Amino acid sequence: MLSVVMPEEKNNHILKSIKEYGKGLLGFIRKRVKSDADAEDILQDVWYQLSSVINSEPIEQTGAWLYRVARNKIIDKHKKKSELRLDDSFTDEEDSLDLKALLLTEGKTPETEYFRNMFWEQLFLALEELPEEQKEVFILHELDDVPFQEIATRTGENISTLVSRKRYAVLHLRKRLKQLYKEITEI
Repeated sequence: MLSVVMPEEKNNHILKSIKEYGKGLLGFIRKRVKSDADAEDILQDVWYQLSSVINSEPIEQTGAWLYRVARNKIIDKHKKKSELRLDDSFTDEEDSLDLKALLLTEGKTPETEYFRNMFWEQLFLALEELPEEQKEVFILHELDDVPFQEIATRTGENISTLVSRKRYAVLHLRKRLKQLYKEITEI
């Protein structure tokens, strides 16, 4: 027998989820996007997706599902920023160009989509390993394209401190993503 959630029960489940997870989910998203408006847009997309799937598929762990959807929406938002500066990611000029060609190509073959998704997933996992200050500077400067001067104004930090933090982040990411790069280019 199919279990279909009745409209009233569906609404109660959505309202309960919003009450239980809304604040924490918004905080999770805010830490990973440029502005509060972006965070609220993503959160709204998460709630919309919850309301659209609640009848079609069972959700066993609502919290885990919501955070996974939020993470995917954040990744999608960052993917849309096609001006990702990959030059800092690898030291070898020809390596950087090959990776750019692979990740920023307009073609959408299953292979390129797979590699793009794998890259973004690994990038965000590697970013989570960084100290918060380094992660914040890298995301703002590289992914959100915010100039150092504006970051300095927002945070009250010296520009040279911000540049130094980004450099440490780049070194860590370069080390972590080098293996992925080798795997992608050897295929």
